[in-house]
Formats: sequence, C-alpha cells, structure tokens
Amino acid sequence: MTTPSNSSVQLPPLAGLCSFEEAQRAELSVERCTTWIKRHHYLLVRLHEMLTARITAEPVYELKMAFSLHAHLCAEHASAYRQRVGEMREPPLGLEAVPHEGLKLLCDEVLCSPSHIELVVGIYEVIVPALIESLEEYQAKTNPLADAPTVRLNRFCLLELRDMRAYGARAAKSLVDVVSRERLAPWIALLCECVACAGGVSGHHDDSSTRLVPASIFSATPYQYDPVPQRDARFADSYNAGVNPEAFLYDERFAARDKVLMMLYKRLREIDVPEMMASILTQTKGKPWKYTRDMTRQLWDEARHAMLGEVGFVALGIDWSKIPINFTWSLNLNTQLEPWERHAVLFFIEQGLMPRTGKRYEWEVGQASGLPLAAVIQDFDWADEVLHAQIGREWYVKEFKDLHEAMGYGDRCWTKVLSHWRAYVEQGLTEHHNWWPEIYEAACQRWGITPDPLALAYCTTYESIRADLADISMSG
Repeated sequence: MTTPSNSSVQLPPLAGLCSFEEAQRAELSVERCTTWIKRHHYLLVRLHEMLTARITAEPVYELKMAFSLHAHLCAEHASAYRQRVGEMREPPLGLEAVPHEGLKLLCDEVLCSPSHIELVVGIYEVIVPALIESLEEYQAKTNPLADAPTVRLNRFCLLELRDMRAYGARAAKSLVDVVSRERLAPWIALLCECVACAGGVSGHHDDSSTRLVPASIFSATPYQYDPVPQRDARFADSYNAGVNPEAFLYDERFAARDKVLMMLYKRLREIDVPEMMASILTQTKGKPWKYTRDMTRQLWDEARHAMLGEVGFVALGIDWSKIPINFTWSLNLNTQLEPWERHAVLFFIEQGLMPRTGKRYEWEVGQASGLPLAAVIQDFDWADEVLHAQIGREWYVKEFKDLHEAMGYGDRCWTKVLSHWRAYVEQGLTEHHNWWPEIYEAACQRWGITPDPLALAYCTTYESIRADLADISMSG
C-alpha cells in the first residue's frame, strides 16, 4: 500500500484517528450506520426506563443508588445518539419506532422482572453485554474517519457501559446464588433468544431470518409501577419524624460543628428525592427527550447527595443505620399527588432553598465547622441545587404565566399533602423517638469534646414545626 510521503518528521496520519488501511473500510453506508445507531439508542432508552421505574420500590440501598447513576448514564448516551442520527441525513428521525419485536420483548421481560435478582441478571448480564458487543462490532466495521463523530460517541458509551457491566458482575456475585442461577436458566435463555431472533443488537446476524420471537414469561402481565418506597433492613423506623433538623440548623444558639450532623442527616435523607422523581419520570408521558435527560440528571444528583451524607457519617465513624431515615415525604407525594403536582412541590422546594436561609447558609455552616469534608459536601450540594432550580424553570415554570404563579401552584400542591404523624403512632409504625442525643454524643466522643447541654437536650419534632419555607421538605 502506497501512502503519501511527508517531511522527514514522521507525524501520525489522519489526525491520529486511524491508519490509512482502517480509513479505507467501505462496509457500512450512512443508511446502515444510522439503522444500527437507532438500535443502540432504543436499548439505552429502554434501559433508562427499566432502571428508573425500579428505583422507588427497590429496597436495597446500594442498588437504588446504582440504578440512579446508570439511568443518568443511559439518558446521556441516548441524547448523544439522538443528536447524531439527526446529523446523518435522516428526517424524520424515527427514533421512537421499535426496531425489532425481539428487542422489545427482551426489554419488556427485564422491566417486568419480579425481583432485583432477575433485574440485575437481565440488565447487567444480558442487555448491557449485548450492547457492548454491538458497539465493539460497530467500531470494528465502520469507517473511523468518515464516521468519526459516531466512533467518538461509541468510545464514551463503551467506557461507561463497561463500568456498568463491572458493577453488575459484583452485584450479581453478591445477590445471585446457585439455586437462583438454576431457576433463572430458562428465562436467561429466553432473553438470549430475543437478541438472536433480532439478528443481534446490530440486526446483521444472518441466521435471524429463520428465528421466531419467543413467547413471553414475565411480561405476559403488563408492568405496573409501584409508587411505594421500599427500604432494606438498615432503614429502621422510617416513619419517624421525631427530630426536626431544619429547626436545629437555623437556631443561632447551636455551634456550626454540631449543625453539620444535622446537615449530614439531611443529605442522607435525600434518598427520598430519587424515589419521588422516579415516579414523575415513569408516570409522565409525552415529554421531549431533553426533559427526561434533565430530570434524570437531577434524580442522579439527589442520589449522589444521599451518598455524600453517608460518606460524612462514615468519616465520623458513626453508624448511620442507627438513625431513622424518614421516607414519608416520598411516600406521601407518590401516593397523594399526581405526577405534575409532585413536580410542582419539587420546584417549590428547590426555589425555597435558594434564599439566604438555604443552600448558601448550609455551605457557610460547613465552612465555619472546621470540618473540610462538610464544606466540600455543601459546596457541591449548593451548586447542584442552583442547576436544579434552572431545570425547574425550564420544565415547570414555563407552563405558567410567571414565577409567582408557578410558586403559588407549588405551594397549594404542598399543602394538599397530609403527614399522618399521629396515625403512624396509632398504627404501631413508629414512636417518633428522639434519636438525636445518641448520635450527638457519639460525634462528640469522636471529636474529643464535651457535648453542649443545650444541643444535647434538643427535642423539636416535625409535628411541632411545619410551616416556614425552611421547613417545607422532609428531603431538602
């Protein structure tokens, strides 16, 4: 093969993208590439759907957090492929079409999984690996110079899908025993057959024309979203509203270092925001994909905040499972309001966190505490909440005449939510016990200081204070 000569300095050809030999590939046309990309897009959108739909009712905390992250990654990559298809001479885009009934059944079966065991196996051992294999095949066949924009997107997508696959392998090792493997073998075979009858994810496998779409198992009964949040055994007494952290946080009598404990509790308690936002995303239909992408980014940020609270307690050597992490905010919103009303409450809260007695104040407390990690957590939490307010203005406020009208509607929706504090006690669900003194004493022991008697005696409950914007949320 003859290549053009250059100067005595041998620079990489073709901007370093590929060799001349690779740049001569001519197997895939724009049309074939576009059809293939649409299949990748379809699976990413469906992965986002099944991950998001299962966040609320997933009891295992680590899975709830991982599903939040992976849904965000799928939304980001689906967005990138949507844009790429629009660049490839393809009007109308046809991105909502089902590329093959086999791929549809594959995704329907995993979405309808009866437990997280099947869900983990279906997502991380079948769909994600099949998508990775297809992307690797695409990279090997397309012209890396002519199709360089897609090749670049595929590289980013592969990077994060491989991370997802690695996480799934570790999760499956922990969750799926030998007996479960044997029980699931016919179902896994069904999923693999779904991929095969579609000609693989690519659609290019020659033996697919003779294969029929197999009969459904789990998806024979259509999927029903479960809006009731579930928590694992580490989350004891989740109806407890015996400690109002906001009232403590804004009380000038208490030291910044003591207030950090309440802020870490507030961060960890944000686990209920993904539980609620997942309900909005799952039950709201007909929105542009950018809405899905933006809202999923916020959902992931809120999950990240919960984990930052977890990290804060771990750094202090405090067992956070001894703290009742309340879930009645997500429970009440999911079961008492419509999706749009939940969105209204979400924005009302986000907007309420922006004034002086909000995120900036929490950052200032973190700065004054002398605990560098607390300052970092609140610094990034504040930045995220500014972004979330912008997302709310884009996808909520624009439906109203102005901000004032939008806030008024959110306020009215929030006042519709009933918190049955006394009923929870009467039903034996909680005693609203004051967990604060035990945690505060443990932190003081860790810090090597004597507890402040006034802080130690703190016993203000949510039932006694639930009025101001500072107290509007069990999740803020």
